[in-house]
Amino acid sequence: MSDRIIPLLVISLLLLLIDWYIFKALKSVRKNKSQKLYKAFQAIWWGYSALLIAGVFASIFLNLILSLRAVILVAFFITFVTKIFFLPFLFIDDIRRGIVWIKRKKVREKESTVSLPAENSETISRSEFLVKAGIAVAAIPFASLSWGIIKGAYDYRIKRQTLYFPNLPKAFDGIKLGQISDIHSGSFYNRKAVLGGVEMLLKEKPDFIFFTGDLVNNIASEMKDYQDIFSKVKAPLGVFSSLGNHDYGDYYFGRNPSPAKAKNLQDIKDIHRIMGYDLLLNENRRLKVDGEEIAILGVENWGAGRFVRHGRLDLAMKGTEDAAVKLLLSHDPSHWRAQVLKHTNIDATFSGHTHGMQFGVRTKEYQWSPVQYIYKEWAGLYTENHQQLYVNVGYGFLGYPGRVGILPEITIFELKRA
Repeated sequence: MSDRIIPLLVISLLLLLIDWYIFKALKSVRKNKSQKLYKAFQAIWWGYSALLIAGVFASIFLNLILSLRAVILVAFFITFVTKIFFLPFLFIDDIRRGIVWIKRKKVREKESTVSLPAENSETISRSEFLVKAGIAVAAIPFASLSWGIIKGAYDYRIKRQTLYFPNLPKAFDGIKLGQISDIHSGSFYNRKAVLGGVEMLLKEKPDFIFFTGDLVNNIASEMKDYQDIFSKVKAPLGVFSSLGNHDYGDYYFGRNPSPAKAKNLQDIKDIHRIMGYDLLLNENRRLKVDGEEIAILGVENWGAGRFVRHGRLDLAMKGTEDAAVKLLLSHDPSHWRAQVLKHTNIDATFSGHTHGMQFGVRTKEYQWSPVQYIYKEWAGLYTENHQQLYVNVGYGFLGYPGRVGILPEITIFELKRA
C-alpha cells in the first residue's frame, strides 16, 4: 500500500504548489476588487483542488464504480496538463519582475534621481498580458483533451494497407485480413459505440482476423459487459489472437505469482476460447486455402525494457520451416527489432501496444506522436530487409479516456503476390 501512497502524496503536493503559484498570479492581476467575489473564487479554486485530490485517492484505494473513477481521473489529468501549460508564462513574468526589481535596486543604491518609467495604468500591463496569454495557451490542451474524450475515443477509422509477399501462394493472392488490437475493455463506457466499431470491421468482410493483445486493463471481469459484442467478431478462415502485457494481471496482482493471478490469466484465456478466438500461446497454425498453406504464428507478450517477456519464438516457429509465408502475432512492436528482424525468416509481424500514445498527428503523408521518442516503430507499416511490421494504434484506450489526432484503428490488409 505504501508504494502507492508515497508517489500520490508527492504528486498531490506538487499540484498544490502549482495551484498556489497560479492562484497568486491570478489574484495579483484581478481588476474586480470585490471581496465577496474574491472569497467565492478562492473557495472554488481550493475546494476544487481538494476535491480532485481526494477523488484520486478514492479512485485508487476504494472500489468506486468504473464510470465515476474515469471521470475523476480524467478531470485530474486535464487539470494537471492545463496548469502545466500555464506555468511557463508565469515564470517569464517573474523573470521580468526580477530584472525590474534588480534595476531599481541598483538605481537606489547609486542614489540616482533617474527612475524607471511607470506602466500606464489605463492600458493592459505587461504582467497582465502574460497571465492572460498563459490562460489562452492553457485553454488549448483543455479544449483538445476534452474534445478527444467527447469525440475521439470511439471515432473508429478503417486503415487500408496492401502487403506484398514474393512467395505468397496463389490461393492467397488478394485475400483480406483484418486486425484489431488493444481493446482494453475495462476503459469502455459506451456499449453502443463499441458495437459500432465491431460492425465496421465485419462490414469489410475479412477472410481472417488478428487480435493482437490487451483484451483488458487488469482483470478478466472487465469483459463482462463486452464479451457478447466481441464474440461477434468472426471470419470464414478464423480469428487468431495473442496476449498483451495487460492480460497477465501484473498491474493489479503484482509481478509475483499467486493463485488469484493464475486464475485471472486462465479466465482471460477462457474468454478468448468462448468468443471463438484461436489464442496462440507460443505456437502456430496452418491456414489452408485450395490446398495451399501459410503459417500463422503467435507468441505471448515479449517487450523491451520493463515489460514482461513470456514470448518464445523458438516454440512458435517449430514446424514452420516449409511454410511459404509466415505471419506473426506479437503484441509489443519492440519484439520485432529485438528478436524477429534479421534473426528469423518471418515475413510479417502484427503488433499493437503503443496506442500512438492516443495523442498526435496522423495523415496519409505524415505522422507524429510523443511515443515515437520511446518506440522506433509505433504506428503503421515498417519494412526492412524484406521483412514487414505493422503496428495498429489500438481499438480502445487506457488512462486518458480519449484520443486526439491518433484515432482508434481497424486495419484491413490485402495480401498480394509481389
